[in-house]
Parts: sequence; structure tokens; C-alpha cells
Amino acid sequence: MDSLAAIVEPLLEWYGRNARSLPWREEPAPYRVWVSEIMLQQTRAEAVKPYFARFLTELPDVPALASAPEQQLMKLWEGLGYYSRARNLQKAARVMVEQYGGTLPADYDALLKLPGIGPYTAGAVASIAYGIPVPAVDGNVLRVVMRLTAGWEDIADPAVKRAVERRMAEILPKDRPGDFNQAMMELGATVCAPGGEPKCLVCPLNALCEGYRQGIARELPVKAKKKARRIEERTVFLLVCDGELAIRKRADSGLLAGLWELPSAEGKLNPEGAAETLQEWGAQPVSIREMPAAKHIFSHVEWHMTGYWVDLTERPEGFTWAERETLQQEYALPSAFRAYLEAFTK
Repeated sequence: MDSLAAIVEPLLEWYGRNARSLPWREEPAPYRVWVSEIMLQQTRAEAVKPYFARFLTELPDVPALASAPEQQLMKLWEGLGYYSRARNLQKAARVMVEQYGGTLPADYDALLKLPGIGPYTAGAVASIAYGIPVPAVDGNVLRVVMRLTAGWEDIADPAVKRAVERRMAEILPKDRPGDFNQAMMELGATVCAPGGEPKCLVCPLNALCEGYRQGIARELPVKAKKKARRIEERTVFLLVCDGELAIRKRADSGLLAGLWELPSAEGKLNPEGAAETLQEWGAQPVSIREMPAAKHIFSHVEWHMTGYWVDLTERPEGFTWAERETLQQEYALPSAFRAYLEAFTK
């Protein structure tokens, strides 16, 4: 790679004038930085803001997170998806209580050993919260570097990411490592963005960018295609009795492990098949009404859903029953079921 040292000064100058106002930046305490970085994985900053505010209000520090009941934690995370992130947050918090007095360790290697923390998150927390000069390389940073250097390497290759991390470590300003890491992420999120045309004309680094000079910035970075998502057909049931809705917990392993769900069955069931499933559950419907089809996309799986509203006069065993208000306030249900939940809650 060509030398990147020349980007440091103009990038930091640009960041000082253009950085977005984000709550975790305004008060970069270690706990706040850590929670925000976990939330920001797979999620846009604007979408994270209200979740971050609620989370910090109810769980303001490591000990509070470590001792939080699972239902409260899952409710606070409801809608963010990738729920293993929340579980790993709590696992890490419990380690911090046991080993570090309820605080985040001010050590990159120690951070890296905590559940749910990889090289990027450890680098972000260490540099932003503690001023430790270590790089934080995420997808935004990889994209910026590959465009700056006109690099055609596959950024899905772990060896390529490690090479970029080494290069970033070489140019990282020792006095402002957190600002530099955030500036690289900010540039990738707002200017050198994914999809469509990068905003090269307003980029503070365009005079230093080999991808821009060669007219190939839009073609970069190169990333191997993911495998096609697997499509699964599911049938979802809204079992309603006296104004209460049936929910149940999913298995402790697999997709959406341990979360509450609307009762569902594999396959696309026609009304006769739905009636048979209800009979197996011990439900005696007064009426069964087919609902509009819905779809939800996970990272590797796509659910194509058929839905039925089922009115009951008696509650079959094996389910938890909740009124609208209780359902909304206490139980965390994945957004996969949102289309059907809204039919009940609204």
C-alpha cells in the first residue's frame, strides 16, 4: 500500500468541523462508548440513538447491566435485532464485576478477552475512552482505505483486514487516537459511503485518493459475495382469548434463541393444516381468519410467513398470555413478528 500518513492532518481537521453530534461522543465514558459500539454493529447511528438513551437510563453502569433481569435486558434491546449482542454485553459486564471492580479494563488485550468484543470494538473502546493508540478497523475504515489506495484485495479476507489494521497502527496519531479512529469511521459513514457514488467532490482526502484519481472509487472495495439466504416458510398464529394474546419462549439455541415469539409452525399451512396444528396444541378455535403474508430478512435466512388470527374461548396450556399493554411494556418480541403483532396491539 502507498503511504497513508498524509491523510492524518486533513482528516482530523475535517472531523473537527464536521463530526455528527452523537450522545456517546459528547460524553465518551468507557461504559457509554462500549454500549454504543455494540449497538452500532449492523445498525445505523440515528436508529441507535433512542435505544441508547433508554438503555443508559435503566442500566447506567456495568453493575446495573450485570444484574439486570433477562426480560428487562431483552425488552431494552427489542427491535435492534442480533440479540446475542445483548447477551454478550451482560456476560462481559459480569466478568467486569468479578475481575475489574465493575469497570471496563483500560487495556486492549483485556478488552479483547471479554465476551462479544473483537478487535474493532476493543480498539474503539481503548482509543476513544482511554486514549490508547490502537486502531479500530470496521467496514467503513476498510472501504476508505481501499479507495484511498486503489486496493483490489478482497476485504472479506481476514488477512486483508489484519494488513489494514497494521497500516492504521503505523499512522495513528499517538496524541489523538480516538479522534482519528472516529474520523475514519465518520468519513466512511457520511462521505466515502457504501452503495452508489461516493461523495468524492466534498471529500477532504480527494487530493490524496488514488481511487478518485483513477476514477475507480465507486468500484471499490472488492468483497466476496455472501451465500444466498436460505428461504424458510413459516405459519404464524395470533391466538386471542378475552383480549389476551398467546406467546411462548423459543428454544435456548438456534435462531432468536430464548426470545419470546408468537406461536408458529414450519411450512406454509393452508386453513386445513392450520386447524390441524391448532388441534395438536389443544386449541379449540371459535374462528380462524387468514392474515396478509409477511416477510422478514435475517442475515442468512429469509422467513416467508403466512398468518392466522384465531379467536378462542379457552386458553390452551403451554403458552403465556398477555394483554396489549403488558405485551408492549414487559415482553420483548423480535421484529420478525412485527407485522402480525401490530394487528393485535393497534
